[in-house]
Amino acid sequence: MRIPFVDLAAQRARIAGEIDEAIRGCLDRNDWILGQDVAAFEEELAAYCGTTGAVGTDSGLSALDLTLRACGIGPGDEVITAANTFVATALAIVSAGATPVLVDADPETFNLDPGALEDAIGERTKAVMPVHLYGQPAAMDEITAVADRHGLLVLEDACQSHGARYKGRRTGSLGHAAAFSFYPSKNLGALGDAGAVVTSDEHLLDRLRLARNYGQREKYVHEVKGFNRRLDTLQAAVLRVKLRHLDKWNDARRRCAELYGELLAPRGIATPLSQPWAEHVWHLYVIRVARRDELRAFLGERGIETGIHYPLPIHLQPAFEDLGYPRGSFPVTERLAAEILSLPMFPELDEAQIHAVADAVTDFGAESLRLAPDPTGTLAAPADKPSRAA
Repeated sequence: MRIPFVDLAAQRARIAGEIDEAIRGCLDRNDWILGQDVAAFEEELAAYCGTTGAVGTDSGLSALDLTLRACGIGPGDEVITAANTFVATALAIVSAGATPVLVDADPETFNLDPGALEDAIGERTKAVMPVHLYGQPAAMDEITAVADRHGLLVLEDACQSHGARYKGRRTGSLGHAAAFSFYPSKNLGALGDAGAVVTSDEHLLDRLRLARNYGQREKYVHEVKGFNRRLDTLQAAVLRVKLRHLDKWNDARRRCAELYGELLAPRGIATPLSQPWAEHVWHLYVIRVARRDELRAFLGERGIETGIHYPLPIHLQPAFEDLGYPRGSFPVTERLAAEILSLPMFPELDEAQIHAVADAVTDFGAESLRLAPDPTGTLAAPADKPSRAA
């Protein structure tokens, strides 16, 4: 049985008629740049997230970058973010001209540790950019409380958390602004690169619309030095279709995560935690194991695709040596990078496939995958702290 990591073909097959109709509409209207589907998707996304507006961009990286620039963050400023994140978070900060300041991961959620936030704040700090990693919201009340005490903006990296809720509120509505990526494998994915910023700050929305479209409101009249980072109309049309299915797909992901937990946790595998205040959307299902690379190779031989998110932390990337963080700076993040393995996760994943993955883990030898207790206490092994999936 071949089990893909993500099965985009299965998703498209179920909504092919809707997608084809949306694309035909664009072809018939011939409105390729900032067409009516872009405006409609922006309105629908904002309503879904609980903000007053949204601005579509050409990628999640652009959404993060333009958000920082629109907030006036640039050279000489610092932005605090998670050490345990995809490189785009840090790249956006650097692209805007600012400096990333990293904070270690919370040992339970793997999100930014709010307890480490205060010590990272300096005279040049202008914003905090928490990442809702793997589809689970960060601890926003604690993060916002620290930010408010220091007069900092809170800008969400919501690129993995489409539809997730924190204490009843959607991610995207929890900070001053939020950036989304619609990379094809995301919970809400386009047919290529795409992104968006959501916010209820009307001044910020205006600055974002100018920045993404050459700095112009009126054609050939450029009020600011802008960019060409517009959401493609075809992608917006596809995203409008998929947004209508997002909650249903997220419910399916939660059922998959629950079954994974029921099968793997009793076998001693460290399964991911979902906090009681979070409505996790399981963009990724990430376990922690000893002998991670051996297990991954074994599963690959069985036809089971897996991923590692992420094998090399930001501070150990060659491109970010200039930040000056030596190995050992973020012990939780570094240990996670050696232990985490992302199992197949997509809405169409069925029970037989999940059972096959769990059985393959057992065949490898679940006992040999047990994590040794961490002498530093930063990360608990399953024997020290039970884990739950949903």
